[in-house]
Amino acid sequence: MSTDPRPAPPASRSDGSQPWLHQQGRVIQEFGTVKQFPLALSMETRLYSAQRVNKILADTRILHDLYKKYHWLMRGATFYQLHLLMDKHAGEQLALIDTLAERVQTLGGVSVGDPRHVAEITTIRRPPDGVEEVPSMLSRLLEAHEQILADCHDAAAVVQEQGDDGTNDILVSDVIRTGELQAWFVAEHLVDTPLVRV
Repeated sequence: MSTDPRPAPPASRSDGSQPWLHQQGRVIQEFGTVKQFPLALSMETRLYSAQRVNKILADTRILHDLYKKYHWLMRGATFYQLHLLMDKHAGEQLALIDTLAERVQTLGGVSVGDPRHVAEITTIRRPPDGVEEVPSMLSRLLEAHEQILADCHDAAAVVQEQGDDGTNDILVSDVIRTGELQAWFVAEHLVDTPLVRV
């Protein structure tokens, strides 16, 4: 008797091109665990780093989605400039998402992937489903940036103490530097520019 959990291929499949549909497998690595990798980092260090990066990854995925939402829903006299800025920042956040997810995998962990799982992990406040006023949209982006930056500063310091230079470098060189620059660009759109009288 076979112990293979996969269903047997259909008897009528003779050419080998029929996909085996509706397969269900067992989980081979649980979320929140790390497997052994030869990285010269302890299991405890890699587990801690993977957990911190997964939290930052979840928040970054929400920030990316906020940028895309506001790209679509932007209003007002500065619509075009902000429409383009939101899309540019969303693209940069998407690149960070991939970098963070790959770092978790490099540490031997399991990256948070399912959007429903992301929603369980993130601490970024959920926006209204409708359209907010433009200053509120921008303020919400700045709050999310600041929350991620605070988490990154703390995580970077701790992983550096633990000798995880790779994670520290990603948090500082990629996430923090990108986040600071984006926050600056967004914040400048909330400044009242005085009228010039001629």
